[in-house]
Amino acid sequence: MTVAIAKGNLVKVIRENVENSLEAKASDSRLPEYLFNSKGEVLDIKEDYALVKFYVPTPSVWLRLDQLTKA
Repeated sequence: MTVAIAKGNLVKVIRENVENSLEAKASDSRLPEYLFNSKGEVLDIKEDYALVKFYVPTPSVWLRLDQLTKA
């Protein structure tokens, strides 16, 4: 059973879904550890993607909804 993710939710990134994704293979393979070790807040949702803000001094990032789980 999947839990719907909505704006304002705190989420965690699912490492296996990000590391094996097409997006990760097309980018730098060195993913920052804060993606997996901290929670982020969903700022916006567009189709199958969520804009997630992490509480570190970095820009927000778009991730697929299947790469996230509620924290």
